[in-house]
Amino acid sequence: MTMEERTVKRDRMRYIKNSLAANLALLGILFDVLYFVKIYQSDVGTYYYTILIGASIVYNLVFLLAVFLSSEGVKNYKSGYTWLLAAIGVGQIVRIFIIPARAHAATTLVNGESVPVMGDKTFLYVVALLVASAVCLLASAAVNFIRCHELAEHMKTVAPPPPGT
Repeated sequence: MTMEERTVKRDRMRYIKNSLAANLALLGILFDVLYFVKIYQSDVGTYYYTILIGASIVYNLVFLLAVFLSSEGVKNYKSGYTWLLAAIGVGQIVRIFIIPARAHAATTLVNGESVPVMGDKTFLYVVALLVASAVCLLASAAVNFIRCHELAEHMKTVAPPPPGT
């Protein structure tokens, strides 16, 4: 790619949306939705009837709102959302050790019989969903960081518009 082509590509960034970063954030939401649907549809005894599930529901609502807002922000090359997406992506990894890990290690009584709260297949599925969500959010943050930096550097070289236009 020649220098002129690279300049044109960077100049186009002023007029087009950062759709890759925005779509990665939305994909992270999709994986999270699949995760919490799987967790909340599991009904093994009364294991999930705790304050932890209530906090998880509230967290999911905040997660959905924050990531959607971030997807709109990164679409317009706003660099502040990079750090929010990165933090939420790390939070998705931390979530593995809260509900899924505890539920996988626990047993509960159902009709007088001790049964695992979360089987191996379900555990691997929900962990894979949380990891996929985290990867999407971290990738979205990385793409936005790189593109915001490129655009900021390009804007330093562009002459400001004449006054009154």
